[in-house]
Amino acid sequence: MSSAPLSLFSAFGIELEYMLVDAQSLDVRPIADQVMQLEAGKQVSDVEFEDISWSNELVLHVLELKTTDPAPALAPIADQMQAQVRRVNELAGQLGARLMPTAMHPWMDPFKEMKLWPHDYSPVYECFNRIFDCRGHGWANLQSMHINLPFANDEEFGKLHAAVRLVLPLLPALAASSPFMEGQLTGQLDSRLETYRLNSRKIPSIAGRVIPERAFTQAEYDAMIFEPMFRDIAPHDPEGILQDEFLNARGAIARFTRGSIEIRVIDLQECPAADLAIARLVVDVLKRLVGEAWTPTEDQQLIEIEPLEAVFLDAIVRGDEAVIRDRGLLSQFGIHGEDELSLRELWQYLADHPADEGLRPGGAAYGPLRTILNEGPLARRLCRHFRTVPTHQELRGVYGELSECLQNGELWTGP
Repeated sequence: MSSAPLSLFSAFGIELEYMLVDAQSLDVRPIADQVMQLEAGKQVSDVEFEDISWSNELVLHVLELKTTDPAPALAPIADQMQAQVRRVNELAGQLGARLMPTAMHPWMDPFKEMKLWPHDYSPVYECFNRIFDCRGHGWANLQSMHINLPFANDEEFGKLHAAVRLVLPLLPALAASSPFMEGQLTGQLDSRLETYRLNSRKIPSIAGRVIPERAFTQAEYDAMIFEPMFRDIAPHDPEGILQDEFLNARGAIARFTRGSIEIRVIDLQECPAADLAIARLVVDVLKRLVGEAWTPTEDQQLIEIEPLEAVFLDAIVRGDEAVIRDRGLLSQFGIHGEDELSLRELWQYLADHPADEGLRPGGAAYGPLRTILNEGPLARRLCRHFRTVPTHQELRGVYGELSECLQNGELWTGP
């Protein structure tokens, strides 16, 4: 986000991470630098366009598409991202490669296939690798959508962070897209989040419990999150390379230098239309929470990590079938008199009367969102298709279909 102070919901940053794979085998191809060089005519770490830019990530087979500047509206971003997907595929095709969606490569062996980005910023990646060994799935095999939301001051941060904490555990119910790892069903709809939440366990304060602590001012955040994290990593990082805001690996991280909160627990979908439908619903619900549609901010800030974490861990495994059994948490969304509610039921309720017209019948995001709400997240649709353990050929066939969905901007609903 821009360093200039932007108020709540006045702008949005979206980041989508994609795998580069062989056009035929769909095995990972560590060629993000070559693709960007074809576009820029020289070795670069970023390619900037007016609306959407490309950038590198930790590993060489991942390319990120992101809004170049904070966007004043979410509505145009799906089409803008889709145009850049097609441009990347055009160039990758010259190298016998293509983009593949979803949050994890379904059969990659990161211990054999991971290659770090070797160019600009590589000292940071090398430091991460030295401390944590980035060959694991939780570092080398995960793609997500990040939503960046601005705040102008401590008061706005406190409101936004309270709302974001409440929504985080619900997100796998919409977005889980990673039921496979090393060619096998893992038993978890969101295997990316399961590996992500454990990837820095060597220094537990870096990810905490993924759900952030009850910190609602910058001073509280410094004391509760940054200071313990920097203290704990210092013996492993004597040069201080990683002692920055980006080290924070919680599910939503505060970037005070940018004046934004970055939501990181949303699996990548099969096409930008699906990603942005999810983003628009998430933002719509956050606006209602911040606007105190159901409860005052003070009540939202009282919710401890434990009930949020219980839902989150259930949602990693069961996605939309996970259940909230905490009445205090349900009341934050205007649900009263219910002992329990599935996340599918909660999201359907939250999507019934959105303020965003694009989420209503006839709106651009309505169709993709209804597919997700009615048919389940992509991971559930994939599991429904593969009722038994698939062969490699079967898995490759379906992930080829998903890659076509990405190229064509279509949701995947199975046969």
